[in-house]
Amino acid sequence: MQEVLRTNNAVLLSFAQHVLGEAGIEAVVFDTHMSIMDGSIGALPRRLMVADEDVARARKVLSESGLAAALGQDI
Repeated sequence: MQEVLRTNNAVLLSFAQHVLGEAGIEAVVFDTHMSIMDGSIGALPRRLMVADEDVARARKVLSESGLAAALGQDI
């Protein structure tokens, strides 16, 4: 699995996961429970992971959905 998005923004993460799901790409959120370790202040970002073979397509789908800035790409 590879990371396609890293963020502290739960809404952005949820939207990105939904967009990928609609495109038929399974995405898994890593580090969801790490907020327990940082006192729930949200300092540790969560990572959105996809299968190795889906990385390029996932980045393209997310970029086309208006998330290019979140991916570190030009819009």
